[in-house]
Amino acid sequence: ALARALLAWALLALPPALPQPLPEPRGSRRVVEKEAEFNIDYADWVNADLLNIYAFNHSVRRNRTEGVRVSVNVLSDHKDLPVLFVVRQKEAVVSFQVPLILRGLYQRKYAYQEVSRTLCQPQTKAEVETQHFYVDVSTLSLNTSYQLRVTRVENFVLRTNKRFSFNATASQPQYFKYEFPAGVDSVIVKVTSAMAFPCSVISIQDILCPVYDLDNNVAFIGMYQTMTKKAAITVQKKDFPSNSFYVVVVVKTEDEVCGGPLPYYPLSKDASPDEPVDQHNRQKMLEVMVSPAITSEAYVSSVLFCLGIFLSFYVLTILIACWKSCQRQKRKGLLSVMDSPSLDTGHSRSIPDSFLGHSPYDSYGYGSFGNGSSSSADGVTNSMGSSDVPYSYMGESQGSSAVPPQGCADSPGLGTGERSLENVAGRPRLDSLSSIEEDDYDTLADIDYDKNVIRTKQYLCVADLARKDKRVLRKKYQIYFWNIATIAVFYALPVIQLVITYQTVVNVTGNQDICYYNFLCAHPLGNLSAFNNILSNLGYVLLGLLFLLIILQREINYNRALLRNEAHATECGIPKHFGLFYAMGTALMMEGLLSACYHVCPNYTNFQFDTSFMYMIAGLCMLKLYQKRHPDINASAYSAYACLALVIFFSVVGVVFGKGNTAFWIVFSVIHIVATLLLSTQLYYMGRWKLDTGILRRILHVLYTDCVRQCSGPMYVDRMVLLVMGNIVNWSLAAYGLIVRPNDFASYLLAIGICNLLLYFAFYIIMKLRSGERIKLIPLLCIIGTSVVWGFALFFFFQGLSTWQKTPAESREHNRDCILLDFFDDHDIWHFLSSIAMFGSFLVLLTLDDDLDCIQRDKIYVF
Repeated sequence: ALARALLAWALLALPPALPQPLPEPRGSRRVVEKEAEFNIDYADWVNADLLNIYAFNHSVRRNRTEGVRVSVNVLSDHKDLPVLFVVRQKEAVVSFQVPLILRGLYQRKYAYQEVSRTLCQPQTKAEVETQHFYVDVSTLSLNTSYQLRVTRVENFVLRTNKRFSFNATASQPQYFKYEFPAGVDSVIVKVTSAMAFPCSVISIQDILCPVYDLDNNVAFIGMYQTMTKKAAITVQKKDFPSNSFYVVVVVKTEDEVCGGPLPYYPLSKDASPDEPVDQHNRQKMLEVMVSPAITSEAYVSSVLFCLGIFLSFYVLTILIACWKSCQRQKRKGLLSVMDSPSLDTGHSRSIPDSFLGHSPYDSYGYGSFGNGSSSSADGVTNSMGSSDVPYSYMGESQGSSAVPPQGCADSPGLGTGERSLENVAGRPRLDSLSSIEEDDYDTLADIDYDKNVIRTKQYLCVADLARKDKRVLRKKYQIYFWNIATIAVFYALPVIQLVITYQTVVNVTGNQDICYYNFLCAHPLGNLSAFNNILSNLGYVLLGLLFLLIILQREINYNRALLRNEAHATECGIPKHFGLFYAMGTALMMEGLLSACYHVCPNYTNFQFDTSFMYMIAGLCMLKLYQKRHPDINASAYSAYACLALVIFFSVVGVVFGKGNTAFWIVFSVIHIVATLLLSTQLYYMGRWKLDTGILRRILHVLYTDCVRQCSGPMYVDRMVLLVMGNIVNWSLAAYGLIVRPNDFASYLLAIGICNLLLYFAFYIIMKLRSGERIKLIPLLCIIGTSVVWGFALFFFFQGLSTWQKTPAESREHNRDCILLDFFDDHDIWHFLSSIAMFGSFLVLLTLDDDLDCIQRDKIYVF
């Protein structure tokens, strides 16, 4: 307690603290105000004790806009003590320091000694008004020399359809004013340059002060896009209440955003990492022109043109259907006359087979295989239809007295001890009322053995691979349609939501580098930036719908024929299964919808929207071509869509990680080759093989027996030829991808599918003609017309108007003007022609085997 008392007494005894003296003020700054004039160079100096003020005045007219530009050059090199220039106007203040410090990537600093800025122009209500503005020059350095010059900007107001050239640098940006003329609602601002670098930015801003014309603030307002050699921005009058806007051109400090190299950051031994770099003269020569965009009448005429093209296919289809109906009615009338008893003989008249549109069955051969009556050397049995016991299909009665068609191979006599298939192949098939599951037929051991024998015959007929219940197969192939419809719904909804978000971001931020349009032919409508690219996809939807209607009509006619128990529907021609056709038509419509969604904002992140259903269309076409002659053993919808999903997965992975990635290309090439070998084995043995632990032993056994013990050729020569050619093509494509490593992996993957489809289609056509079959007029015209249209379509596709594999600025170098109705560009014509070509390709698949409609299935060969 005593210690605390002594401490308190000592504190009270201390004298009070005196206030600290304030620092002595420096000498008052001297202010020098000078009357200045335009177009005169003022060489002067300034220090910490001096403030120079230059007073300018100029006349402003209400109906005339003149630009005023302030240019300064600081001669002294004091980067840590810059000179500050402040321009005071009636309604705005512009300030900047010299050296001007601008930042680039990784916060790099770049210093500029020469700076020029265009002043914002205040509005006036008087006819003529004299306005004053002042340029204040100050610094904290001891002594700094500078040069000042104020000039009027020539051609500050851009004129319609007049080109104007100018220079710009990072510290000397330029901007000009454009006023909408009467009767013009939208214009397109085109800026070009002969030199790609330095990179620049083009911005469209409203008439407001201040104008954001530096690299670090040009993206704050308005619309903007980076540029190397080309830039184009469509501007609508409704977005600018003053009916005018500024065109701002800024040169960037670095070229990395435009795809150029990032310069080395020079660091001397004693320099600080924050030391600014002098870029010397980064100057770019540019040319700007503003021209009117298309009118609303052009939109209407383009929409009508698009509808007219594709609705004409509906009219043509109706005319062809009426013509075919008249032919059928005339043929039925003649048949009824011929079937009536003759007045002379009392017997029915006979009709030559040539009149009915097909050759007699007896003359139907199999090309180089002779008459196709030979069987394999091992004494394989003939087809199911060769038995004398009736075989019933859906719609036939068990007790039908019709004699079944003869098999495609005459059955040799069965030796003693051989197992007869008469009780299997020839027994009547009854429609089960309890179950129509596909496995009801495959679970019996004797039936499984029957499949092994039938499907390994050397020469197969369609009847051999059309043994399953029609109702089972109908439901099996209907799953293709329902699955793709479900996929379409779940795929399309998030896609639409995403692209709407993209378009909203573009409209709100003004950043036109997000989407890779052909800006020289991008016509906005509402919130959409490129309506023409969306409209041109209408053909996929309309023609896909037309194809579905054609398939529906065919299915109705076929079901009516089944109800009438007509022989040509139950026993003749390629078995009719329409599920895959419905899936193809739906895929074509979805391709149009998703391609339109992709073109709302095409870029790197949504490319798969445009290609996913292209993969599906290619896969479904191959499956349909294979199903024609192999209805019983075609892939199920689940396995097919699982494989297509795997393809789309590789497409995404390849685009994201495949560019320049050696490991990815090695893995993909190995998977490609292994998948080709597995598919080849599946096709060669008609699915009668197993992938298990004994596969290597069986391969070695086959090689030993067929190549070592005796040199025998392949049992299925035609299949072997197709598969050898297919393996050569796929191995070559795999080697090409591994060596070249194309940048556009999605197109490369699509090319693999298209090459395989074309190869199989060519093989099918050759084997069809080789088997003595013929191609009727309508499919022949479809083949010729479709080939021509595909040729023109690919020409326009490879024009390459934009590419998201490059930077947005580099992509714009490929932009081109519209070539059709001043509304559609090359890619739009690709949409038109490719939709027509796909529709024609589908018709080829639909009508290719119409010549077999009156040929018994056990006389139609499998290949």
